[in-house]
Amino acid sequence: MKNHEYTGTLLLYLLLCLILTGCSSTKKIATLKPEPDKAAPATYENTHSFINLPVSIKLKDVERITNSSFEGLIYEDDDFKEDDLKMKVWKEQDISITNENGKLKTVLPLKALIQYKFSARNFGLPLEDIRNIYLNGTVTLISDVGLFNWELRTNTRLKSLVWNEEPTTNVMGQKVTVTGLVNPAVALFRSVIEESIDGAIRESLDFKPNVLEALQQVCTPFRMSDTYESWMRIIPRELYITDATLKEQAISFKMGMKCIMETVIGQQPPVVFDKEHIALKPVKEIPESVSVSIAVISSYKDASRIITKNFRGYEFGEGKRKISVENVDIWHKEGKIIVALEVSGSIDGTIYLAGYPQYNQVTKEIYFDKLDYVLDTRNALLKSAQWLAGNYVLRQLQEKCRYSIAPDLAEGREMIAQYLDNYSPAKGVFVNGEVRDIELDRMQLATNAMVALIKLKGTVLVSIDGLE
Repeated sequence: MKNHEYTGTLLLYLLLCLILTGCSSTKKIATLKPEPDKAAPATYENTHSFINLPVSIKLKDVERITNSSFEGLIYEDDDFKEDDLKMKVWKEQDISITNENGKLKTVLPLKALIQYKFSARNFGLPLEDIRNIYLNGTVTLISDVGLFNWELRTNTRLKSLVWNEEPTTNVMGQKVTVTGLVNPAVALFRSVIEESIDGAIRESLDFKPNVLEALQQVCTPFRMSDTYESWMRIIPRELYITDATLKEQAISFKMGMKCIMETVIGQQPPVVFDKEHIALKPVKEIPESVSVSIAVISSYKDASRIITKNFRGYEFGEGKRKISVENVDIWHKEGKIIVALEVSGSIDGTIYLAGYPQYNQVTKEIYFDKLDYVLDTRNALLKSAQWLAGNYVLRQLQEKCRYSIAPDLAEGREMIAQYLDNYSPAKGVFVNGEVRDIELDRMQLATNAMVALIKLKGTVLVSIDGLE
């Protein structure tokens, strides 16, 4: 009897211990870690953009360069044949160039020496008596401004020639007006001075070196992030140019560059610009739209930290079977994001999920599409914790595996704003613009980070101030 009682008591004790142990113990789960791998090198290319390059050449610059190339003797006729005249003309003072009703007005102070050969038939003088006539006056010229390929060209015509004194010479003690003698010389001088002014202005308006140097600098990759070595690069495709106009005290025209604006991750990419072979196409208008993709880097380390915060204070499960997520770690593998959840509670260990990063335009959040347990984790759960393998808990976990990239979007906008806020890659070259629309275009996985490709729309303007 005693043995029977003892045996029953022992069985009851063992059963009670089993029940208590089953209620209070935590099951350990053994899962295999999907090891991270390397993502392919990333280059992010956008659709074509148009950068405006309004070129404004100040007339003061034209005036300065023209004066420096137009010095001293500007005309000489050293032959008496046909007209009995020799003539030398010098620039006496600086040329002034201004805008007059949309045309260039050039005022040229000059002095002239006219030698006239008198004969006995004229005024009863000895044969071949040569008289010197000294004159000074002002030539006014008007020029139309045109544009051909890389050259600004002018079509200049003499508007007036005003002598400060009426041309005279001394004949037999008398001052004799010789306007009629001088005018034929002026007729010869006129075409020469018009061509000379056109040549001097055309030489002073050689904007090609300045523009190409500016483009060379603009197309040099611009470092956007030191941490992730991201670079913005502009790759020209075509150049356009509109007709030149004269506005206020400057010659103005628009150039436009059809280009690709891209972000490259890694080492500084090379400049892609061949200034020796770039062609200029005449157009009536320049498109102004800019669409550029900026790569905003979100490291896996930062994303893991943010998602870990999402789980803090939450329990997941059904009834008494629950888990808490203590830490989250994410990385890249085979084009997917692996989400490692360190859990405690009814189950203790690490469970692994995999999914594709996607973006919610409304909430500005990154989430993981088709997020599901990796195969080894699912098999382990089916053996020891089927309640955790079901869709109910999985959906709860999916809801917390997301995070906002609003700060990253703001950072991307700020980075491009640096480039559009009077950025000067070279002396006299300035980049300005504005961003109107910003949205996430797509996600790209890198080895150490998720790259959010942000599409920006707005305008970019490159101004060139001054000619050397």
